[in-house]
Amino acid sequence: MIGASGSQRAPLQRVNPVAKLLAALVLMVALFVSLDAVTASIILVPLLALTTISGIPRSALIGRGWLIALLAISVGLFNVLFAAEQLGPTVATIGPVEIGAETLGNGVGLAIRLIAIFLAGTLATATSDPTEVADALIQQARVSPRFAIGVLAALRLVPVLAREWRIIGLARRARGVEAGRSPVAAVRLLSGRLMALLVAAIRRASRMALAMDARGFGASDCRTIARPQRMRVADLGWIAGAIGLSAVAIGTSMAIGTWRPLLG
Repeated sequence: MIGASGSQRAPLQRVNPVAKLLAALVLMVALFVSLDAVTASIILVPLLALTTISGIPRSALIGRGWLIALLAISVGLFNVLFAAEQLGPTVATIGPVEIGAETLGNGVGLAIRLIAIFLAGTLATATSDPTEVADALIQQARVSPRFAIGVLAALRLVPVLAREWRIIGLARRARGVEAGRSPVAAVRLLSGRLMALLVAAIRRASRMALAMDARGFGASDCRTIARPQRMRVADLGWIAGAIGLSAVAIGTSMAIGTWRPLLG
């Protein structure tokens, strides 16, 4: 888990994991069904404010998010430059391409939506201990213990796979397998690196499955609860806050006439 433990944990880390997942799901649904930049911007601002009480170090958040932000901006820019039709009055000219104001707004909205979706998911997952997530899924979400333990194993393996990805890269570099400055070679070598990671992940998953079977996981449908998780009124407040924020964002966008629904 990121951040301090015990009573000194950050406020967002003390929220029930299921409440955080439901709140993030509400915001993601609102972002998926709204294509305009206003709705996404209104949701993104509070999410950025929540990073101050998340307990996630700023360096870690930047390290996780810079690539997503770059990809989001690239996707938005691609949709602006290669749109089938430039809508609205021309606001800029890049060579033979005249960029329309409405098309530019759509591209900016897409980039902001992607960043907001990433940030909502990160705040919901990176601020929760994997064991607490599994316990809360069993107790509050009433999911199958087999599924919850699978989720726990997957969350535990994420940093392991990240470490193996770095080790594979260092091993290939030690053997002189490098792309240099060639983007074509980088893409070609990336596929081989991904295949090596996939093989390592399958082998680790097989060993973990055998170890879990040896310890009796899945042998009985009835399991005891060692760490009770409770859904408090404050936890429900986070879900209500996400619903309220989504309603305010969409309502404001509709009021000023900028809302663009996904199906419409």
